[in-house]
Amino acid sequence: MSEASDRWMGRRVSCHVDPDASVHDLLNDATEWLQFARGVTELLAEFVYESDTVDCRRMALSLEAVAAMTQAGVQAAAAAHACITLETRAKVEANARVLAPPRVPKRRVRPYPED
Repeated sequence: MSEASDRWMGRRVSCHVDPDASVHDLLNDATEWLQFARGVTELLAEFVYESDTVDCRRMALSLEAVAAMTQAGVQAAAAAHACITLETRAKVEANARVLAPPRVPKRRVRPYPED
C-alpha cells in the first residue's frame, strides 16, 4: 500500500453529540446513522454482485464510509445509555434522601454505679 492510502485508512471518525440532547433524540440519531450504514452496505453488496469488476479503491472508500456511519450510530447509542444511567442514578439518590429516616443522635447510656 502507498503511504497516502495508509494515512486515510488510519483515520477515526468522531461524531459530535449534543450535550443538551434528550435520550430520545440520541436514540433517534443512533437509529438513523445505523439505517444509513445498512442501506449503503446493501447497495454495495448489490453492486459487487452485479459487477464484473470491482474498483478496489472505491470499494475501500465506501466501506470506510459505512464504518464511519456505524461508529456515529454507536457513539450516539452510547451517549444515550450514559444519559439513562445518570438520570436513573440521580433519581435513585433523590429517592433515597427522601425516603431515608431522619437521623436521631444516639444517647449515651451510662452504666449504673455500683453500690
